[in-house]
Amino acid sequence: MAALYLVPNVLAEGDWQTVLPAQVHTILTETKYFIVENIRTARRFMKQVNREINIDECTFYEINKRTKPQDLPLFLKPLVDGKDVAVISEAGCPGVADPGADVVRIAHQRGMKVVPIVGPSSILLALMASGLNGQDFAFRGYLPVKPLERVRAISDLEKTSRNSKQTQIFIETPYRNNQLISDILKTCAPSILFCIAANITGENEFIQTKSIQDWKKNGTPDLHKQPVIFLIG
Repeated sequence: MAALYLVPNVLAEGDWQTVLPAQVHTILTETKYFIVENIRTARRFMKQVNREINIDECTFYEINKRTKPQDLPLFLKPLVDGKDVAVISEAGCPGVADPGADVVRIAHQRGMKVVPIVGPSSILLALMASGLNGQDFAFRGYLPVKPLERVRAISDLEKTSRNSKQTQIFIETPYRNNQLISDILKTCAPSILFCIAANITGENEFIQTKSIQDWKKNGTPDLHKQPVIFLIG
């Protein structure tokens, strides 16, 4: 039976074999149909895994904010014809904070086989390394862009964390990282624990958890345009 494979991608520059299973090599080599966020970066990733892949023999479907919902079922047509299809995320695991979830949902609705491949999730790796509550946590995605709304959202996350002991996990567009950190330090109580997890699995990986008070005292790193996961608890 043909399957929709959910293929993880690396989180940072480096040897893919240090963070991805050997199965990724087999799937990318043998599959001819791919659902990706960006064709150019997907091709580059595939060539990193196996330089012998003939990209010209592969068919790519892009799934991003410009994709029309009515087009998604067409991406799964190869499965109907008995051909495997692979979903490749830009980074980390497909379907987790990723538009790939939309096509996976349609596959389930149509009774198609879905196979997740083990890979790195920046959300879970950050939680693992944070020392915060891993029994009860929530991923909140992006916080609002407008300053007043963002500060209000931070206050709400702090309140939820304090009242329910639930770790709050969120992200920001890389060029707004420093501003978000500044807002968190201004908004949250001194005793709140705040974890910054940047460039996970990369050579310049930075993961530290401190109280708001200690961050203010010791300073924070410059994380402009770097991939970061934030956690409070």
